[in-house]
Amino acid sequence: MAGLRVRSVLVTGANRGIGLGFVQQFLGLPNPPEWVFATCRDPKGQRAQELQNLASKHPNLVIIPLEITDPTSIKAAAAKVGEKLRGSGLNLLINNAGITKQIPLDNETLETMTQIYTTNTIGPLLLSQAFLPLLKKAAQGSPGSALSCSKAAIVNISSTGGSITSLYAWELMPVVSYRCSKAALNMLTKCQSLGYREHGILCLALHPGWVQTDLGSSAGHTPPVTAEDSVRGMLKVLSSLSEKDTGTFLDWEGKVVPW
Repeated sequence: MAGLRVRSVLVTGANRGIGLGFVQQFLGLPNPPEWVFATCRDPKGQRAQELQNLASKHPNLVIIPLEITDPTSIKAAAAKVGEKLRGSGLNLLINNAGITKQIPLDNETLETMTQIYTTNTIGPLLLSQAFLPLLKKAAQGSPGSALSCSKAAIVNISSTGGSITSLYAWELMPVVSYRCSKAALNMLTKCQSLGYREHGILCLALHPGWVQTDLGSSAGHTPPVTAEDSVRGMLKVLSSLSEKDTGTFLDWEGKVVPW
């Protein structure tokens, strides 16, 4: 991870699971970011206790309330981050927050599809739009023209479950609404890579593996990958990304995932 040197990073869904793992490992880097912004719905709630404990020990960790389905909340979060950065820009935006529901295909509803699509796909779209000015500033302030996560990047935490080619673990977890939302997130990532390349921003869809989190275990099975190993692998991948990787879909070990 020696190649990953960012002045500022923002992680959504940071109070538990993969999001919390990102925060912990960023703070533990030999050269940690000057600012680590961690967002969650209820920063003062019991489910954010570990995040609160970290913030009491690390002055560079800023916890920000964020409901990613609420445009007003998103704008408020972007404004708060902008105030802290004082014009320096945001290097890395990790769209990690997501939800799923174990609902059979025949029982999917308008309400469920809308809720999950809004959180998993529209949320990252709106977040990226809101933080685009700060990402642009970071890109402008970094020497050289080559794309990298150390310069400016949007990383969308996707899933191989959204791969139309592989349809990973369909028998265990049909989760149609989740799969559809992640397939759409992959397309969003591709569109972002085309639209934001001229601004010097790298965009990537990243599969964290089947991870031992509340979401990963929701089907009643024990996933094979720990959150710690997943995040460590993803940070290694992020440190090695370059121009050729923008708009791609990789997993936590750096392997290409089929669309």
